[in-house]
Amino acid sequence: MSIPPPPQQPYGAQGPAGPQGPYPPPGPYAPYPYHPYGPYGRPAPVNGVAIAALVLGILCFLPAVGLVLGLVALAQIRKKGERGRGMAIAGSVLSSVGLALWTVSLATGFASDVWDGLKGAATGEGTAYALAEGDCFDTPSGSLVGVAYDVTEVPCSGRHHGEVFAVIELPGGRFPGEDSVTETAEDKCYTLEAEYAMDPWAVPDDVEVYYLMPSGDTWRLGDREITCLFGSSEDGAALTGSLRSDESTLDADQVAFLKAMNTVDDVLYEEPLEYPDLSDNRDWAKDVEAVHAEQIEALESHRFGADADEAVADLVADMKDARAAWAKAAKADDLDAWFAHYDTAYEYVDGPTTVTARKALGLATTVPSYEDEYDGGEEVPGGGELDV
Repeated sequence: MSIPPPPQQPYGAQGPAGPQGPYPPPGPYAPYPYHPYGPYGRPAPVNGVAIAALVLGILCFLPAVGLVLGLVALAQIRKKGERGRGMAIAGSVLSSVGLALWTVSLATGFASDVWDGLKGAATGEGTAYALAEGDCFDTPSGSLVGVAYDVTEVPCSGRHHGEVFAVIELPGGRFPGEDSVTETAEDKCYTLEAEYAMDPWAVPDDVEVYYLMPSGDTWRLGDREITCLFGSSEDGAALTGSLRSDESTLDADQVAFLKAMNTVDDVLYEEPLEYPDLSDNRDWAKDVEAVHAEQIEALESHRFGADADEAVADLVADMKDARAAWAKAAKADDLDAWFAHYDTAYEYVDGPTTVTARKALGLATTVPSYEDEYDGGEEVPGGGELDV
């Protein structure tokens, strides 16, 4: 049989094993001599926090964080005997300079350019700042009220929490305040809604208008956008399919019909509802009579296809009768007479001839519910807001 070789003596070992065990360390030559770099002369590890501080300092990204990390790294290095003191100091110094420059940039407006760069980098990265007209998305919470940053862009053909229909660029200057931005959002978003979804009958009753607004903090960084979007008024509910119905998705006959009917509706919505006053009501009836005259002419001048021509002509005939009733209402001597003409004029609105014309044109034929728009004669604004 073979005899194993004797064990190799450690560095500096002399003679056989003694009472203390094999090969005791003789004198100053220990087998694992103490050294600040560890056994076998290996260097001590570099402090990871110091590396992070240096990286943040060089990139000038989150300078306040880089400064804190640099100080933490110095404390850890002293305690653990790790390397990286120079990197920690350099990171702290660079972060301090970056923090000073960042403070100056906020006062000079340079941060606006930085913010534009960040938003450009965010495009396609699932942030609220990357949303554009026609995009559909989900929010982590499923809610469209509160504060949002991260969103997940999804196809509009499937289920989604929101659909962007407009992006509004606000002017520069000082932050006008949340109330002012909200007022602008409500005014412009509800106006632009009709440009994106020209067919209001195709918008489900539970759909409301929401908007993403800049906050005071993001305004200082150059955020000037209000994002208008559709979402469900029911918590946790989702939309399915795009609500877009404009000239990019409709044919010429559908566009001509909807432009005429929506123009009439816009004036009808201006009805004075509070404290009926004969003078105000007569003035409004005069406006409604005038818009009927204009849109009757617009519909008669457009050449609809053979399938829709007769149906639209029947609707126009009803509109002419309504125009005559509005003209009488504009000259009524008292409120009772005014309301009598008003009822006659309103008979055709959303009636059988309107539904028949819509069906012939391939448009939605379900009359929308207006219960959510009016409550006791006063308009009830829907929707809500997301701060970004």
